[in-house]
Amino acid sequence: MKGDGEAGGERRGKAVPQERPEASEPGSTAAGPPDLLYGEAETELRAAVRALLADRCGWREVLARIESPQAYDAGLWQVLAAELGCAGLLIPEGSGGAGASYREAAVVAEETGRAVAPVPFLGSAVVATAALLAAGDDELLAAMADGASTAALAIPFAAAPGPRPDPTVRLGVSVPTDGDPGYRLTGTVAGVADALPADVLLVPADGVPYGLYAVRAADVVMTPVVSLDMTRQLADLALDNAPGRRVATADAAQRAVAAALTAGAAMLAAEQLGTAERCLEMTVAYLKERRQFARPVGSFQALKHRAADLWVGVTQAACLAAGDPDAPVAVALAKAACSDIAVRAAQECVQLHGGIGFTWEHPAHLYLKRANSSSIGFGTPDRHRASLTGLVDLPAPPGTSP
Repeated sequence: MKGDGEAGGERRGKAVPQERPEASEPGSTAAGPPDLLYGEAETELRAAVRALLADRCGWREVLARIESPQAYDAGLWQVLAAELGCAGLLIPEGSGGAGASYREAAVVAEETGRAVAPVPFLGSAVVATAALLAAGDDELLAAMADGASTAALAIPFAAAPGPRPDPTVRLGVSVPTDGDPGYRLTGTVAGVADALPADVLLVPADGVPYGLYAVRAADVVMTPVVSLDMTRQLADLALDNAPGRRVATADAAQRAVAAALTAGAAMLAAEQLGTAERCLEMTVAYLKERRQFARPVGSFQALKHRAADLWVGVTQAACLAAGDPDAPVAVALAKAACSDIAVRAAQECVQLHGGIGFTWEHPAHLYLKRANSSSIGFGTPDRHRASLTGLVDLPAPPGTSP
């Protein structure tokens, strides 16, 4: 498995990554085979994030948070985003960010997955940021770099990379006035992740031409949805002649949305890896401690086999999540593999903990819900496996329609 820097100590403050070749898309590398080992800067970043989450995001705190009216932890997000600089990891230094790569973002995603942290890192620091980077919107990127503003892409959480999702919001009649470009948007979007804590929503809208618009969250009616995973609560959005600022149009808007969905799928795979690793750790620790018939239950051969199989699966997922120069193929493989192993690891965690794993007072259910919901996010495993036929030019099975 990939190296896990230990959290120890009370280190705080921004972890500044070392310079590395710019990666244009998640999963890409400058040249040669991917490096599966993390360097010193990434290990320090992991240690800082893990220490913060251990201090502020234990499973009991997470459980109390999701039982409250406000499922997202705004205070924790502010520390993670501003003090540790995680909100601006992917944002260029010229816009106030760290100018890091998706490798650093993957480290943070893994750690938020390990802690099932109720923060909008994926939605704001990855998905919305990737869209704005592709669109070249420096104004909003600068506001997001220090955590002062949080954004979300108004697309259903289940949307997968590939063909552009059909927009469900339309651009109304433009009547520009002084200081107001006159763009008005009307429509609904269902099941949007990380929209509730957002200050700005990036809304794809049908019109002449198709475009991507920045809309203040205050101008949108957001209805929280009772989600399977309340650590990442979904929301339904309704826009009624909401004013918006144009971010990109036509092909540029489509590229921005495509980049966001690809980044989301890649970093969600990294998050799932963190979830699976934590489930494995908890399971192995329990098997060593729990005794039955005067011996640890982990000494029984049947349970040894199940734990070993799970370890192999998590290790393979770690390799896939590291990326490849062929980004779309690597993302599809990583998302499919990590979705499967995260669900399996969470299921085994529940079962191998015996009766205690089925109780609300144990964290296993938090991981099971996160694993199942994230397996649907940004495309199901089957959806990604099916996309590989086109990505690597495999012929379709006989008798199937194109």
